[in-house]
Amino acid sequence: MALSDSVTTCLSPPVHYVICRLGFEKKDTYDISNILSENGEVCWQAVTEHVCYLESDQSVDYIKSIRSLGPVCESVNLHFKSLTKEQFVIQYALWFRWTNYTELFLEVFDVLQYTRSTEVALGLMKLTSCWERALGDVYLLIGKDCPFLLRDLLASEQLAIVFGQAVMNVLRVFIGSPYGLNLRNVLWHGFASPQEIPAKYCAMLLFLTAGLGQLLQTYLLQTKCILVHRPYVIFVSLEELDVFPGKYLTISKFLLRYIYLNHETLSIAEELVKLSSFVLKTMLPFWMAALTAFKQSRYADCVILLLPQLEAGLRLLFTTTNKCPNRLLTAEVKFLFKVNYDLMLAKHLDNEEVNKLPAVLEEPAMASALKEFLWDFLNHQEGPRIRDRLSHGEINLEAFPREVANQIVAFAITLLCRFSDEDMFAFKEHMVIKPLMNCATCYRSRFHPVSRLKKQVLECMKSIHLWPELPTVPEEHVQMIKGLEGNGEASTLILMISEIISQLQQYMPQSCCSSDDTINSVLTERLLIELCDTHICTLYSPRPVLETLVVLRKISTQCHHVSEQVIASTESRYKQWMNKTLRSRQRHNYLRMLNSIKFLSPVLRFILVLITLELVNIHLVFKKNPFDYQQYLKFLKSILRYTENLVTYTSPEKNKWDETMELTNKALTKIRKISDRKLMLMQLAT
Repeated sequence: MALSDSVTTCLSPPVHYVICRLGFEKKDTYDISNILSENGEVCWQAVTEHVCYLESDQSVDYIKSIRSLGPVCESVNLHFKSLTKEQFVIQYALWFRWTNYTELFLEVFDVLQYTRSTEVALGLMKLTSCWERALGDVYLLIGKDCPFLLRDLLASEQLAIVFGQAVMNVLRVFIGSPYGLNLRNVLWHGFASPQEIPAKYCAMLLFLTAGLGQLLQTYLLQTKCILVHRPYVIFVSLEELDVFPGKYLTISKFLLRYIYLNHETLSIAEELVKLSSFVLKTMLPFWMAALTAFKQSRYADCVILLLPQLEAGLRLLFTTTNKCPNRLLTAEVKFLFKVNYDLMLAKHLDNEEVNKLPAVLEEPAMASALKEFLWDFLNHQEGPRIRDRLSHGEINLEAFPREVANQIVAFAITLLCRFSDEDMFAFKEHMVIKPLMNCATCYRSRFHPVSRLKKQVLECMKSIHLWPELPTVPEEHVQMIKGLEGNGEASTLILMISEIISQLQQYMPQSCCSSDDTINSVLTERLLIELCDTHICTLYSPRPVLETLVVLRKISTQCHHVSEQVIASTESRYKQWMNKTLRSRQRHNYLRMLNSIKFLSPVLRFILVLITLELVNIHLVFKKNPFDYQQYLKFLKSILRYTENLVTYTSPEKNKWDETMELTNKALTKIRKISDRKLMLMQLAT
């Protein structure tokens, strides 16, 4: 029997006891009027009395507290079941406004009326993420930098000032502490199956939300503060997230037809879910609910349900391949926050042994694509970081883009196929599934610093290529201005660039170096595109690589800034020249700028080629000993300072165009010395 079939729970015995049994041990019937006044106010003192404390240090005794609060939660659940939707709205809707998402809490009320376990779990995940965002907004009434982790937020002095420490201790019994019920984490990390989450805890959190709203209103009236809600994160450049042909179905190599995952694909996915060894059978309802949500255009719900199951499936593979089945369970507190994507995709386990999961993912057909996709969509700081942003309440669930859900569902389908029996070959070869598998195989990181630098370099080169199209005054006007010098210096700088290029030409693709005109044949967009097409390993990038990338990216950013300033200044000054609104000194300065552009264009293009060649050879940084590595970083930082100074001198405020020549001369001299000593990474490749 496969492990995915035999596992009945992913909750360790202690955690299973705390969540599924502890709160049911006391059979007392609790009167709702003890914690709810006739005018609808939550009696917090009566609620906080159920939190117990350890005699040793007066910290919360979570076991006794959960046991004591069990009947209270049941009473609240029965109370909500006794209300009609209209009664609930009248009595409670006002107190949900502080969350900035009243509709969600009304939706959770509806779910509780029918107690469908999967919907209850989904409601809890959405509710806790909304809580985290709203509590963060409350924190900012007093504090400055909102804690990233919910457990730190709930333990903060700022929230204790607003709501009271006793109230915060109640919240920590339910979420935020690994010693309590910890409902948020066991759900968001894919440990709990639908049937393991009692509905009464969801009801209690709904009740507590209203109570927090009442306490907050009192605080705001007393302090005359105004609660400001931070804006939601918006996914930009959605085209960068288009990976799978659920969004684009390939008709030919170059022609693409616009289409989303269709009904046929989703129907096959439903069959795969039932058969794939990637899916724990106890989690099957979550998978089916996710696919249903996608069909119903509930894209946020789909992704919220699916992400924890991707983690659960990868954890199943991780524990199987590394022979540590105990880690399939939530377990001891020290592991609860560690058996996640970061650990599962790491190169080594915490005992320094090699993690075998990447090898399982990395069969020849899939290469490193699966891992790169996961890092891109979930971890890289410049990526969408979908799981983080959803679980921390940073995204407007009502406006969650279909494009993002499309990618997650398509990726999930490839994992279902990848980890299926051989007799499922027909599914993998199906006309709607095979394109997905092909796209997964070809995926390359888009949000790793390596990928972002490639994009930056190409965008900067496109900007510089606009310079020849800029309007300029006739050359004879430049020559007529007395006292304008620098043509000779500009020619000297261009000659120096040509000489350095000749030295480095052997490290470039020969196809891009076929003309006697070194600068115009080498410093081209075609060369950069060819270099950027080179595959560079992005997985497990060690510190020296990342440090070097930071400097290279800063250099590229400054080059682009210079180019944009040149474009803006050239266009502006030309209009003023034609309108004859420039004073004598401004005319001279404008013409100096035009003279400087002659060498600034090849200089910037040369720097872009230089840093791209270094990028292609980035992993050779390990050939340098610590001293040489520091010297190399010092060299790159000198180039960075040069580009930063260029930004300053070419700004509209400074307009120090003659000074750019001296700056450039020093920078090129430095580069030539480093090249002569063969200290660049590209020179270590031979």
